[in-house]
This record gives sequence, structure tokens and C-alpha cells, in this order.
Amino acid sequence: MTAATFAVRAGGSRQLAGTGTLLRFALRRDRAMIPIWVGVNALMVLSMPNTLKSLYGTAAERADLLRQMETNASLRAMLGPVFGDSFGALTAWRIGVYAGLLAAVMSLLIVVRHTRDEEESGRQEMISSAMVGRRAPLTAALLAAAVANAVLALLIAGGLAGQGASGALALGLGIACVGMVFATMAAIVAQFTESARLARGLTAGLLGAAFVLRAAGDSATNDGSSVLTWVAPIGWLENLRPFANERWWVLLLFAAAAVIQGAAAYELAGRRDVGMSFLPSRPGPADGRLGTAGALAWRLQRGSVLGWSIGFLLAGIVYGAMTEGAADLVGDNEQAREILQRMGGESAFTDTFLASMVGMLGLVAALYIVASVLRLHGEETSGRAEPVLAGAVGRLRWASGHLVIAFGGTVLIMLLAGLGLAAGYGKEFWPILGACLIQLPAIWVIGGLAVLLYGVSPRLAPAAWGLAGAVLLIGWIGPALDVPQAVLDVSPFGHLPKLPGGEMEWDAVSVLTGIAAVLVAGGLAGLRRRDVTSG
Repeated sequence: MTAATFAVRAGGSRQLAGTGTLLRFALRRDRAMIPIWVGVNALMVLSMPNTLKSLYGTAAERADLLRQMETNASLRAMLGPVFGDSFGALTAWRIGVYAGLLAAVMSLLIVVRHTRDEEESGRQEMISSAMVGRRAPLTAALLAAAVANAVLALLIAGGLAGQGASGALALGLGIACVGMVFATMAAIVAQFTESARLARGLTAGLLGAAFVLRAAGDSATNDGSSVLTWVAPIGWLENLRPFANERWWVLLLFAAAAVIQGAAAYELAGRRDVGMSFLPSRPGPADGRLGTAGALAWRLQRGSVLGWSIGFLLAGIVYGAMTEGAADLVGDNEQAREILQRMGGESAFTDTFLASMVGMLGLVAALYIVASVLRLHGEETSGRAEPVLAGAVGRLRWASGHLVIAFGGTVLIMLLAGLGLAAGYGKEFWPILGACLIQLPAIWVIGGLAVLLYGVSPRLAPAAWGLAGAVLLIGWIGPALDVPQAVLDVSPFGHLPKLPGGEMEWDAVSVLTGIAAVLVAGGLAGLRRRDVTSG
């Protein structure tokens, strides 16, 4: 071995020193978040075959489904094309795209949390003063994402093996690979931004763009051959064709993308100082214009509000446009109608479908309110809250600024969702708008729980994500699995009137609003009494 070679290898080992310790630390920090994300995603996939058997139990029903999908461009845009009539192939069609999206979101959150979040809080600088290599934090973050995606792949492959081992392995690997592509993409984005919030937002925007490209490509063709489908990594997942003569070579695309993006992230990480970025934040005006706590909260959260608002408006337009197509697809399938009625209530089918879509948007909005409320937690644990509270700003006034954005933001995004649904469907403007706004009390209950957990103890605050995930799981999968009504009633969304089409229930809406108010008051009382965490 030459001296030069030895020096290169020694330098490489020093660059990764401490990776194992940081990986164990990352997995310990995420010991709740990763199991929740992996468990919800795996359960969502593994529950689908039994649901499909109840919907399309005969070969004739499955053949009719394939014929309907060939001509139904709106549903192809939402779910992708169908490549086979086996229950495994139908599972990959029905849930593959969304399982890939969840894996991508999980992965980008893990990577940003253990890279840019650590730098922004100042912890990374302290860690780097020890025997830790320059690229060890990035390596540990990517390995943590790889562990989460590997477990997800194993659960899916093992759980669906009865549908066909080869197809189950392909679907599990495909979903995990989507996660790793966006993990390495998040690693690159984290090098360009000084803010973890911006890094998450930009990566999520790229994920949304990939979904839109895939949807546009699939709406144009029924075999996944569109150029737009091949441009998007999510489109690669469907073109892997699990359970339908798998194209194993598509996995090479995932591998190449992950390796190239990972190499780029490593190169960029080695060219900047800790805490810095290639696109530094613009300095604010010298005289300052943030005179109130509410103005500061708006400045911190306006990007998030804008992103969620655009997403809900576009989602509403898409769901509204596919309403007529969904009616054609379900046709006389009584099982499908029963599931939608459990989600959307007893009414005419079109109203039932719209009510179920409104309910799904409400469930997703619960994630927004949790993220917005926990912005308080991030400000406190990072040490940025202390300078604000050291001035003439009380705790309640400081917290109220963020809570107005959190709770008021849900009004805005659900209003835009209603406008999008009405515009896409072209009918029933006021009933649809009212149905979206009726979701607010249940959303506020979830937000109130987040406020209570944060106010009582910052250590309990992340548990709000588990509550939101459980509610999402009950609302999304519960009706398809025909779970008892008592289980559905655990979620506050189970007590809302099923609109449009159902009867208005003001008592339930009033009670949920009152519960949300009590939870928020309890959280603020706890915040007022406890010590503020030092950064």
C-alpha cells in the first residue's frame, strides 16, 4: 500500500468517525416516530388484499375494473394504471403510490431532523468538537432512513408473500427505494438551506412535483409509458410492476438516483462550514418590522401556511374532478358503496363520495395543525424562545401568536379545499364548502391535544404526532376493514355529520368545539406554570 493510498483511506475513516454512535443516538431519538410511520404504512398496505377481496371477489368484477381503468383518466391520475387482475397486482395499484409517498415523507423528515435540525439548534457544533468525522452526521442520518425503509420493506414483503413472493418482494423494495431516493434528495436540499423548516418544505415540494408529474403521465396513458411518468421516482414504482411480470431492472434506476444524490450530498457537505449553507438566509431590515409576537409567528410560519394552502386547493380540484369517474368505477359494487358510506354516510352516491373525500382532507389537515402547534416546541427547545420571552412579551401572548396561525390556518386550508372541490366538481358549491368547514371542530380537538401535551411538558409534545397518526389510521383504514363503530368513535372525526348529503348535527359540532377550547386552555395553563426549556 502506498503512502498516498494509506493517507486517503485514513482520511476517509476520519471523515466517518463516530458514525455508529450517532446512528444509535438517531434511532434512539426516533424510537417512537419511526415505528409509527413504518407501522402505519405497513398496515395500510397489508390490509389492502382483504379489502379488495370483498370489493372485487370474482374474476368478472376484476375484469370490469380493468376495463373501467383503461378509460377513466381521472382515477389513473390518482391511483395509477392497473397491470394485472390478481389481488397482489390490485394491491400495488390501489396503495402503491401512497405507500411510496408516506415512505418518502418519513425519510425526508428523518434526514432533515438529524442533519439541518441539529445544525440549526447548535447541537451539531458541540458534537463535532468531539471525535466525530465531518461526514458522520450525514451518514448516520441516511443510515437511519435506510433502517426504517428496510424494516418497512421486510414487513411488506413478508406480509404479502401469500399473494406471490416475487411480487411482494418487488413492492416492498420499490416502496423502500422511493423512500431512499427522497432521503438522499433531502440530504442535498439540507446543504443549501440554513433552516430545517425550509429544507423540509422544499423537499416536500419536490415530492409534490413528482406526484403531479406522475399523475399527468398516467392520465395520458394507461400503461405507465408516458415520459412524465418515467421522470418521477414515484412513477418508477408503478413501472416496477409488482405481481405483474416484475421489471427488476427498474430497481437500478432507484439505486443510481440514490447513489448519485448521496454522492452529491457528501461533496456539498464537505465544502461548507457547520451551520452554514450555500444559500444563506437574507438579512432582515435594519430597523425591524416585527413589532408583535403574532407578527413573528406569521413570519416563521407563512411559508408552511402557503404550501399547505396550495396543496389543499390542488387536492380539492383533483378530487372534485374525479367525482363522476368514481361513480362510474364503483357502479353496482355494493361492497365498495358500503365502505364509502361508512366513510361518508348514507346518501346519494355522489354525495357519499364527496363526504368521504372531505373527511380524508380533514384527516390530513390534522397533520398541519399538529405541525403548526409544535412550532412552539421547536422555538423553545432551540433556545429562540428565551430572547423573545426575556422582553416585554408574556408566555401566553407568545404562544397565542403561533396558535392563531395554527387554528386559523386550518380554516384557510379547509376553505381552499372546499373551493377546489366545488371548482373541480362544478356543482354544489355551498354544500361542499360547508362540509369542509364542518371538519374544523375535529381538527381543533387534535390541535388542542397537541397544545395540552406541549403545555404540560415539552418532552410529551412529539406524542401529538402519534395521536394524529392513530386518528389518520382509524379514519383511512377503519371503514375498509369494517372495524366496530366503537373504534371509529375513538376519533373525533367519527362524531362529525357526514356532509354533503347527511343531516347536520349541531350538538356534536358544539361539543367538539368546546372540548378543543378546554384542551387549549389546559395547555396554556400548563405552559404558564412550568419552566421554559433552555436551548
